[in-house]
Amino acid sequence: MIEFRNIVTPVDCQITEETSMRAALEIFKQKKWNLLPVTDNSRNLQGVFTRSGLYQMILDGHPLEKPIHQYIKKDVQTIRVDTPYRRIEQIVKTSKVGTGVVLDENNKVIGLLTKTEMVLALLKSENTLKDQLETVLKHSNIGVLMTDENFQIIYANEAFSKISGRSLKSINSKHLDEVIPGLPNESDAHYHYEKLKSILHISPYETVNHRQGKIILLQDISEIEKMAEELQTVKKLKLTIETTLEHAYDGILMTDEQNVITMVSPPLLELFNLEKSVVLHKPIEKVLPQLKLSNVFKTETAEVSDFNERNGIKYIVHRIPIKKDGKVIGAIGKVMFRQLNEVSDLFKKLQKAENKASFYHQQLQKSESARFTWDHIFSEDPYMEKLKKSAAKAAKGRSTVLIRGESGTGKELFAHAIHNSSARSDGKFVVVNCAAIPEDLLESEFFGYEEGAFTGAKQRGKIGKFDLANGGTLFLDEIGDMSLSLQAKLLRVLQEREFYRVGGNVRVKVDVRIIAATNRNLEEMVKEGEFREDLYYRLNVISLNIPPLRERVQDVEHLITKLMKELNSMLGTSITGISTQAKSALLQYDWPGNVRELRNVLERAMTFAEYGKIQAEDLPDYLISQISKPVIQKVSLAEDAELGAIIKALTQANGNKAKAARLLGISRSGLYEKIKKYQLSV
Repeated sequence: MIEFRNIVTPVDCQITEETSMRAALEIFKQKKWNLLPVTDNSRNLQGVFTRSGLYQMILDGHPLEKPIHQYIKKDVQTIRVDTPYRRIEQIVKTSKVGTGVVLDENNKVIGLLTKTEMVLALLKSENTLKDQLETVLKHSNIGVLMTDENFQIIYANEAFSKISGRSLKSINSKHLDEVIPGLPNESDAHYHYEKLKSILHISPYETVNHRQGKIILLQDISEIEKMAEELQTVKKLKLTIETTLEHAYDGILMTDEQNVITMVSPPLLELFNLEKSVVLHKPIEKVLPQLKLSNVFKTETAEVSDFNERNGIKYIVHRIPIKKDGKVIGAIGKVMFRQLNEVSDLFKKLQKAENKASFYHQQLQKSESARFTWDHIFSEDPYMEKLKKSAAKAAKGRSTVLIRGESGTGKELFAHAIHNSSARSDGKFVVVNCAAIPEDLLESEFFGYEEGAFTGAKQRGKIGKFDLANGGTLFLDEIGDMSLSLQAKLLRVLQEREFYRVGGNVRVKVDVRIIAATNRNLEEMVKEGEFREDLYYRLNVISLNIPPLRERVQDVEHLITKLMKELNSMLGTSITGISTQAKSALLQYDWPGNVRELRNVLERAMTFAEYGKIQAEDLPDYLISQISKPVIQKVSLAEDAELGAIIKALTQANGNKAKAARLLGISRSGLYEKIKKYQLSV
């Protein structure tokens, strides 16, 4: 429906009784209106000044500056802007006046309405309705035919063409009897037209010649018949499902999108001692909350519950989501309780056996396989990257490798990675900590012993680490703590690739690659006579020196990020970051225990952190106390961010203040002032 406001010509000028004939003449010339509404200063209507009034003033010989007040008509037809549109149509049809004055809701003049504007608006409305009707008919599934008064086809839509199987060109201008033969003469009625498998509705309408034409609507019922057949199939399927549920061995129920129970089987009702009328069409959380079927609406995945019990009967619930277009539209709960006691006992025995087997398997894997690769050695230090490349090259050969470095620097990680990237990666990786095994047992651990070799020996004897590592790698950790007598025997094995078991006289040949590690100064030990010189040169074929963490400060921040991710997974925590003060403390600390100590400190801090972020107070007291300058300060958020940026820039620049100043975009003197302000130790 057209809005009345949209067809009103707005009056954007004010004409009063004192307006001159000249001014009125200018407005008539400019606006092309037939009358001018005359108002007071508050836009209240006083009358109208028409073109005929203007002509009369001119004929009466008045000058152009003469006010128009004597020629104003007081009898004025007005229309309120909130008048219903149908009422406007009636006014226009019956009014003898060509133009009306339009008032707003407060009876103030706002515009004019002419019959011409009304006719044009009606014409536009009719054209719009015509376009809309044609669009509807074009895309409708209902076939439409229209005839003139002589029953000649003047319109047919695509739907009728599809239903009748005839083209629109072959239908237009044809007589109705040719297109739909045998059509009844009655109008305003429904008919079943078998030839086109349709329902017909015939309606009369008045043509432009005031005679009677016909409109025929056809509804194709072949689709309806198909739907009816599908409905019968669905009914049969529903009956089959209901019969299956009635005789199901276990309890089954189904819910809809609102988690309301739509179907339930008798065995389930028997288990929970419920009536069908109490359960059906009720929210499951009210009648059977213990099934927890609403879980699948959150997880959108099938799941099986733990064992539950009802009146001494154990049962488990299999929760299954029903999905359509990726959205959960319902759920199925399958309650299994028949003979579950026996199943439960068997399950417990199986689980116990699996746990035991898993434990032994894990222990075996830990003792005889390498678990780490080069990806587990976290570093951004150029020297460390070069060291890893050198170690990877050494791994390809067969030579003995000596890994040197302080405790906690990752010597064992390098040993694991070398084995995994070597040609012996399929063989065993056997670890011996020379400092952890008593000296009197070290020889038997290395070479094994024969039956009855000494008091307390096993009846069948025991194979040693060299036997276990045959074809693989033997990692000798803390080799600097090995006794001189055992050093001599180890040297022989390295040279001859054979040994005798304790208490035995049969030579055992082995193919073992040795990787040794120590945190001691072997050169000084050789001078002091604590380590065999010939063994030293035998071991020191390829030497890898891992620098301590204090010499690669830029790795600290990198390790913090990597270790926090790893520890979150291990500890089950959700620590998302570390405060600037805490990070500053970690970057300034010397880390005598190297990476191992850093990992332990982070594990402690992440355990104590309460707000998802490590704070300085979460760090150990000994660490804070050993830092030369205080790092826990009460600073604003802006200062906290500035401090973090400075520490990061200094770390990236390896302590080079000029380079750090360039990274920060400030002068070197400005950087020195910031370092002094935050009392940084650099």
